[in-house]
Amino acid sequence: MSATATATTAPNLSEKQRRILQYLRSNVDDRTYFKSRLIAEDLGLSAKEVGANMRALLDGDIGLSVEKWGYSSGTTWKVTR
Repeated sequence: MSATATATTAPNLSEKQRRILQYLRSNVDDRTYFKSRLIAEDLGLSAKEVGANMRALLDGDIGLSVEKWGYSSGTTWKVTR
């Protein structure tokens, strides 16, 4: 099983974390920086929920590099493959 497939079905990720991960994977080729509030709007979550659930993605082996990047007008995440 590939690392990507493993991360998608990883039992240690919650449903919200898997939704955020899928969102990032779907959009990482088009952009690098993601604001919590914009992810939240697209997924029907609050920006606070996105920020809290990004912690698991920061520390996990998900096939993406996720880095907390900026704080002006909300948290921004730098995401790369």
